[in-house]
Amino acid sequence: MPVTIGRRELLAALGGAAVGWPLAARAQRAGKLPAIGFLGSTTPSAESQRTAAFVGRLRELGWIEGRTIANEYRWGEGRPERFTEIAAEFVRLKVDVMIVGGTPTAVAAKQATAVIPIVFAMTGDPVGTGLVAHLARPGGNVTGLSTQTTDTVSKRIELLREVVPNLRRLAILANINSPVVVLEMGEAQAAANTLGLEVVTLEVGQAEDIERTFETLGRADGLYVCADPLVSANRTRINALALAARLPTMHDLREYAVPGGLMSYGPNIPDLFRRAGDYVNKILRGAKPAELPVEQPTKFDLVINLRTAKGLGLEIPPTLLTRADEVIE
Repeated sequence: MPVTIGRRELLAALGGAAVGWPLAARAQRAGKLPAIGFLGSTTPSAESQRTAAFVGRLRELGWIEGRTIANEYRWGEGRPERFTEIAAEFVRLKVDVMIVGGTPTAVAAKQATAVIPIVFAMTGDPVGTGLVAHLARPGGNVTGLSTQTTDTVSKRIELLREVVPNLRRLAILANINSPVVVLEMGEAQAAANTLGLEVVTLEVGQAEDIERTFETLGRADGLYVCADPLVSANRTRINALALAARLPTMHDLREYAVPGGLMSYGPNIPDLFRRAGDYVNKILRGAKPAELPVEQPTKFDLVINLRTAKGLGLEIPPTLLTRADEVIE
């Protein structure tokens, strides 16, 4: 339960910095701590690093859970209907800010409210999916950090080809119910065609589709996996199916490579959640989301799973190993 403290104690805890913070002041007048609604797209264990980075940054900025702020955590378990339910719940709770992960949770939050500020920590294309009007001036009540997923698609396919020099036919696994994933799938198809690769798509819309798509795949030399909450919730199963089919996989998130994916290349997600804490801090101080520019990643990680490479009988080029930020052995 949130802890209620008086104005004097709040000012003391924050060193007097709460003066002039509209959202914090409004919550204080109501006798409650400023509240953040954290909408996790999967599970607490899967997102523990993200949560720790976010909470840690808030703590550095003076926002301490139970003392100067109240965090409400909810977990969507990869199910879009849960995202909608949780967003509506946060509206009923009248949280001061919502923090969300990827595009599906951000869309659910935006559909639930045009008033409560929303900060997304990682979305693939916030303009292309209609979350914001412009990166420099988002407009509305939504802002945050973009993963620039579509901008790094070609890099991922090129990295996969370094490990699989005989790559000729590339399979792409994508949740067709996710707008940003559809954009990434299109970029992946275009990049593969530019490299002279044949493409086959594995389109899924629910967990039950995953195994069926593998059964109908036929021949492929590699698998490009488009990340989203549905796929994330089933990533261990996907990696197992890919390994059984002798398919080297490329992902954009480290959390896919750790449980058996071959490789991942993309932004450092805990760092994005840490930076999301800065957005929340500014909003609680009175900044308007409409005027906070959407920022881009500054840290990118290449992760290689040597255990999976050995299981597939692949030799990772030494030059690629030296470039890797993390090698799982």
